[in-house]
Amino acid sequence: MTRLTLILVIVATAAVSSALTSAFWFVAFNRGAISQAQPQPQRAPSPAPRPRPPLAVAPSGLAIPVVGVKPEQLVDTYTAARSGGRVHDATDIMAARGTEVVAAAPGTVEKLFFSKGGGGITAYVRSPDGQWQYYYAHLDSYWPGLHEGEALRQGDPIGRVGSTGDASPAAPHLHFAVNRMAAGQRWWQGSPVNPYPLLAGKR
Repeated sequence: MTRLTLILVIVATAAVSSALTSAFWFVAFNRGAISQAQPQPQRAPSPAPRPRPPLAVAPSGLAIPVVGVKPEQLVDTYTAARSGGRVHDATDIMAARGTEVVAAAPGTVEKLFFSKGGGGITAYVRSPDGQWQYYYAHLDSYWPGLHEGEALRQGDPIGRVGSTGDASPAAPHLHFAVNRMAAGQRWWQGSPVNPYPLLAGKR
């Protein structure tokens, strides 16, 4: 092979290599551009939260603590007899298991307590002025994240209706009590007040 022929071969090889490199980058660039230009799949939007019925608020200012229950559906069970001569000192609000239980009034979660032979899963909420204690019993469960010391607004979720403790599994309900608290009294103390007139707007 002559020197001239060798030079021509080298030049031709370089030209072919340059053309192949240019073609590769052209294809890669345009593929990326096409990929970017194509619409990206969109994540399906989360379903909107199911609206809950508005809270029924009595003239006393207390909200009925079971969502969907109206004042006219309440029954005064404050003096209903209990086994062993116990007094009831509360209003039982019947509702389907799992129905949302909410704060009847603003306050701070003072105690979360389980009583196997009593109220089962319970919550004690003290009013901001410290003069009232609201007691929610026989809950099926607490609302996720509920904790002692948490400040609640009226209508904030506390848990769900159940039949824990000494309640009948066939009759899930919220046992709701109101206690007037004297200075220095603890969560298990206080003087009971009939919640029925406060919730039903009747005297």
